[in-house]
Amino acid sequence: MSPKPSWIAACCGLALTVATAHAGELVGPGTISTGLQETSAALAPDGRTLYFMRSDFAEADDTIMVSHRRGGGWSAPEVAAFSGQWHDSEPSLSPDGKRLYFVSNRPPRQGDAPVTVEMGGHRFPGTNLWFVERQADGRWGDPVHVDGALNDGAMIYNPSVAANGDVYFSAHRPDSGKAYQIYVARRQGNGYAAPEQLPLGDAAHSRMDPAIDPQGRFLVYAGNEGDSLGSADLYIAFRQADGRWSKPERLGGDVNSDKLENAPSLGRAFGELFVSSARQDEVRFPKPRDNATTLQQRLQSPLNGSRNLWRFDISGVLRAHGIAPPAG
Repeated sequence: MSPKPSWIAACCGLALTVATAHAGELVGPGTISTGLQETSAALAPDGRTLYFMRSDFAEADDTIMVSHRRGGGWSAPEVAAFSGQWHDSEPSLSPDGKRLYFVSNRPPRQGDAPVTVEMGGHRFPGTNLWFVERQADGRWGDPVHVDGALNDGAMIYNPSVAANGDVYFSAHRPDSGKAYQIYVARRQGNGYAAPEQLPLGDAAHSRMDPAIDPQGRFLVYAGNEGDSLGSADLYIAFRQADGRWSKPERLGGDVNSDKLENAPSLGRAFGELFVSSARQDEVRFPKPRDNATTLQQRLQSPLNGSRNLWRFDISGVLRAHGIAPPAG
């Protein structure tokens, strides 16, 4: 998620929902997950290439990175071929892996100024939606700006693409109220129809970072529906038989903590969920006495309060709602 006003902290509501999940694992500790900020995992269909965003603590300098699985670990990340010059963030792969969507402040057209936004008296890089397409030689093509109503405004975040080409995203738009809301822009010919806001509940609550099931059966997102453990938790909503969305429920188990959780994305295995989390190691006092070296190592470690990438299994949640893994 790019710089934007802080989430409203939860004041109460510690009751768990019926949804549960298995304990998570840190993704690539020291390689992918570091003492910097890492969010927005996008895993290729073969499960061996991972795109993600890396930035400073202030998220003033966002860049899209790529790492490859080699043996039992991940390679040292490199800047993605299409990133490294602009404020690029939140990569998301189409289910077939042929397109990678992301948001950026780069000028929409040659000669334009970079996209900026002013909110609450602060000016910061804005975002429009872009994509790159896989070429015959396997490389990514040049970034393409998504024209049309989807990119009205300059606060478009966290795209997620269904198998039918519909793009889900979060944004602050004229009909969002004071909060951020989740929208869908349905694929229409070579472009997209005007975005529609998803009716997920009280619009006074911020809802961000959608992760849509490729078949559109469920949606995971970040927000606070009044029962968040931290400043933002992850929720899941299911599409009902009449096409409407069920009441969102907070994911239980270890997916959420009393820290910030956001930027969910679905992996390639059934129930695989990637999450950005600011959870950290607890410091107990008196601690073993640090020297300069141990202090530096600990303060720069992944669990220093920066956001890292975590992997969880929510297959039990999906099965409990009648969603089964693919046959075979």
